[in-house]
Amino acid sequence: MPRFDDGGRVAGTELRELNAPGPWTRPTAPLTSRVAFAAAHVVPRAGADNVPGAPAVVDWDATLAYRHRLWEHGLGVADAMDTAQRGMGLDWTATQELVRRTAAEARAAGGRIACGAGTDQLDPAVVAGWQPGDPAALEAVVAAYREQMHLVQDAGAQVIVMASRALARVARSAEDYARVYDAVLAEADRPVILHWLGTMFDPALAGYWGSADVDGATATFLDVIRAHQDKVDGVKVSLLDAAHEVRLRRALAALDGSPVRLYTGDDFNYPELIAGDEQGHSDALLGVFAAIFPAASTALQAFDAGAAGDPDGAARGHAILASTEALGRHLFGAPTYYYKTGVAFLSWLNGFQPGFQMVGGLHAGRSVPHLVELARLADGCGLLLDPPVAAARLRALLATAGVDA
Repeated sequence: MPRFDDGGRVAGTELRELNAPGPWTRPTAPLTSRVAFAAAHVVPRAGADNVPGAPAVVDWDATLAYRHRLWEHGLGVADAMDTAQRGMGLDWTATQELVRRTAAEARAAGGRIACGAGTDQLDPAVVAGWQPGDPAALEAVVAAYREQMHLVQDAGAQVIVMASRALARVARSAEDYARVYDAVLAEADRPVILHWLGTMFDPALAGYWGSADVDGATATFLDVIRAHQDKVDGVKVSLLDAAHEVRLRRALAALDGSPVRLYTGDDFNYPELIAGDEQGHSDALLGVFAAIFPAASTALQAFDAGAAGDPDGAARGHAILASTEALGRHLFGAPTYYYKTGVAFLSWLNGFQPGFQMVGGLHAGRSVPHLVELARLADGCGLLLDPPVAAARLRALLATAGVDA
């Protein structure tokens, strides 16, 4: 493999024999000690016009096969989320088909499925002209959420109420957020997952919940949950702040009434958050799990063994997840919203899709040095699952990029 200097020039090469895959196992029974979703990506049809601004053309066979791999490893699938390029290449027409197809496959496979419901069918040009606090614009946000929630529910999937760029644009106060979520949660036919995505994932969500101050935003978030606790299964928080997540997890545990899970969306600190402490642990809804699913599943099996009395199970589960942490941190490095490129790259290296392509042309979102380091880290933790295929594909990428391997 080549090594690069800070200017992206090849500073040397490393003759490397790729490692065998890790000692990963598939569960023989449902996972029980943690609830875990992997947020899955979409595979484009090779040769289609998947360029920026074009409607997404999806390779449905490869896309759905990837979801079956996640279910076979005992993970739930969180679909039509930011990992699936919502708002970054996956348009509303393709999203509707993705929700319906994945939900149908989940029923056939007996797998758990949750899908994102947001407001991205709204015309961005119209949203850009809205004024904060406009009642008609707020009602348009509610109507968009309702349409998407009904799609997900009618398909038979659990709803994940995604953070909305349109709501961030038009909401003037915490009260505006509360009014919108009051109306949206009234539509839920079973408990939903609330989604809080930080600006490192989507800068358009600045000031979500009515405040740029995290503590102030958290107070509003908790108020919304308290007001609708019977409609909230859990919350998915992606702020990349482990200390904040632990405080929020404890606040949720202290609520009276039906329990509310915290599904960690922290793709930096997930090993410690899922392992937990003497006061509890986080469940998971993670994009990184789509990239490391064999290791994630094996770790969760170890946590299950620990809960069943194996004195080393919890430590073993934590150690497996910790072995992937450097990979996760690189995958989600700044600019974090391009992490999806790395998920697709690892899928391609492992032979799960025919080409290193993404809808919307997003495969150009990471540099060759970044991708080479990603391959090196994946190899280091046993996540190149077919080393000869991975080596051949990496050589082809480097040759195409004009890099002497």
